[in-house]
Amino acid sequence: MESQFKDTESKAPETMSNVDDDMGGMLSANQSASAGEQPWQEWVDVAVDFLSGVPEQLGNFFGEYKQPLTTLGLIITAAITVYITLSVLDAIGNIPLLSSILELVGLGYTAWFTTRYLLKASTREELFAEFNGLKKQILGGK
Repeated sequence: MESQFKDTESKAPETMSNVDDDMGGMLSANQSASAGEQPWQEWVDVAVDFLSGVPEQLGNFFGEYKQPLTTLGLIITAAITVYITLSVLDAIGNIPLLSSILELVGLGYTAWFTTRYLLKASTREELFAEFNGLKKQILGGK
C-alpha cells in the first residue's frame, strides 16, 4: 500500500508540469489568435463593403422594374385572396344549417332587388342613374 502511495507522489510533479505546458499552450494560442485577426478582418471588410452597396443596387432595381413588380405583387395578392376566400366559404359550407340560411338570405335579396329595381321602367332608370353616378365618382367625370 505504501508503494502505491509513493508512486502517486512521484507522478504528481509530472502532472503539474503537464498542466504548466497546457497553460503555456493556451497563452501561445491566445497570442496567435490576436495575430491571426488580420485575415478575418479582411473578410469582414469585404462583406461590409458588399452589404453597404446593396440598398443602392436594390433602389436601382426597383426603380427600373417598378411596374412589373407591382403587377406581380397584385397578381400574387389576388391569388392569395381568392384562396383564402374559397377556404372560408368551404368552411362555412361545412356548417350544417348556416349554408341553408345563407342561401335563403341570397334568394330573399334577389327577390327584393328584382321587385325594387327591375320591374318598372322608372326604377330601372333610377338604377342606371345611380350606377352612372358611382362610375363618375370612381373613374372621374368628363
